[in-house]
Amino acid sequence: MAKSTPPPGDRPIKTLERVFSKAGAGSRTDARIWIGAGRVRVNGKVVQNPDHWVDTKLDRVTLDGKPLRAASKVYVLLYKPKGYLTTYRDPEGRPTVYDLVPDLGQWVAPVGRLDLDTSGLLILTNDTDFAERITNPAHKVPKTYQIKASTLLTDAHLEQLRQGVTLTDGPTAPAEVTRLRDSEKFTVLEMTITEGRNRQVRRMLEAVESRVRKLVRIAIGPIRIGELPIGKWRDLTPDEVLSLRGVSTAKVHAARRAARETQP
Repeated sequence: MAKSTPPPGDRPIKTLERVFSKAGAGSRTDARIWIGAGRVRVNGKVVQNPDHWVDTKLDRVTLDGKPLRAASKVYVLLYKPKGYLTTYRDPEGRPTVYDLVPDLGQWVAPVGRLDLDTSGLLILTNDTDFAERITNPAHKVPKTYQIKASTLLTDAHLEQLRQGVTLTDGPTAPAEVTRLRDSEKFTVLEMTITEGRNRQVRRMLEAVESRVRKLVRIAIGPIRIGELPIGKWRDLTPDEVLSLRGVSTAKVHAARRAARETQP
């Protein structure tokens, strides 16, 4: 079904499937299933077109007769193990990150991706604006990785990575790179990037004639892996959520102090 053009005007207009994901009620795939099954009404009328335009201020959307309401915001930090897919369902039946959060009680979506052979920190949330803040390259939220290279890397190789290398989709932005240790055959390094291209870290290592043997994301912005065990998750603290939104902890505490001081 062809997607129609949104009606003119400055009203808050979204497609019906987007209304569900924006509210944190479920994924767009879930919404399409519910809509197609005739379980969704707009202003009392069944609508089975997921691309139907909805005025989020004026139109009343229901699912199984119950009004659609924004879910409470959930922010989860998961230490994803290697061998898990960052997806909701896998046609081949392979394990996904959702198998690691079965008791969460609310629908969440991964913020960005980690490929099957990469472990490390992954944020899951139903706050789509928050997810956009972290994944949009314009905000340059840094992601830090610990990398075991397949070869010994010279200082010149590390400097190439720092300056940026040229990939098939163009040059990368400069990266922060620190040599952690060397063995007889390989280098372990830490690298921080502010982009989010597909398999970027792996491709950057290939650009300096090496390969990734092990890859772990150890930090997203100021949030580090800490003592979180692999395969486990925890809620982000309110301060951590604010810091990922770009609000410094110092500003948060200063605002709280000011609020306390103004209380009678």
